[in-house]
Amino acid sequence: MGELIAIFLSSLCSQYYQLFLSQAVLLGASTSLTLTPITAVISRRMPHRRGFALGIAIGGSSIGGIVWPIMLQQLLYVRGVSFGWVQRAIGFTMLPLLLVTCVTVVDVDKEPSKPAPSVSDASEGGAVDSNDEPTTGEKPKTGHPVLSMFKNITFVLLCLGLALTYLGLFTPFFYISTYAVSNGLESSTAFYLISAINAASFLGRTVPGHVADHYGYFNVLALSVLASGIIAFTWTAAYTLPGMIIWSIAYGFTSGVRPRYADKRL
Repeated sequence: MGELIAIFLSSLCSQYYQLFLSQAVLLGASTSLTLTPITAVISRRMPHRRGFALGIAIGGSSIGGIVWPIMLQQLLYVRGVSFGWVQRAIGFTMLPLLLVTCVTVVDVDKEPSKPAPSVSDASEGGAVDSNDEPTTGEKPKTGHPVLSMFKNITFVLLCLGLALTYLGLFTPFFYISTYAVSNGLESSTAFYLISAINAASFLGRTVPGHVADHYGYFNVLALSVLASGIIAFTWTAAYTLPGMIIWSIAYGFTSGVRPRYADKRL
């Protein structure tokens, strides 16, 4: 509901601070609250095909990156629809999609069923209580889960590295069309390079996810970040339309890989 409210409120905005509150604050928070539970449910329910399942789920944003820019250009510049009604059209388009999301994501609070303990497990590990955990008379000492994460140096370094990566990861998505226009392309043609990047990004989110299920999530992630960095350095070498199309597809594919939930194979 928060996303729809933010979209419809933005259609009524007349001041900058109103647009900031509706888009940056309300829409940003609502999007995070929508995305995080979905990825958590998929990661928990499909542990053996986690990368491929998450790739398909997150790949929906790439499909949106193809549809939304074309839709906005057609409404705003081709048909001359006002900004307010364009925002309402976006909201009405999002409504059935969010309804499907709410209906299909179920049992969020229900833990997956655990197998019943065997007699050998009970004899070797001691008595088993109702939570399927051996009772030894002493409870393991565990600190706060959030604080314990920051004590893991490897985890902290991974988060810092990913934060630095995301600072430049989406730069071509925003400036590829502007760069194309500065090199003499028509704005109507350069605009579709954004859709080309997002189309390749969909494949970059699904195919490497399937590969990561077999060869390790961190391994595939590290290779994709390295490849994205190398391709990003070759951006200025593409100054013709064929070159920009090839570059957009290559960068979209390599940058489509997102951090996956790690397992013991990493």
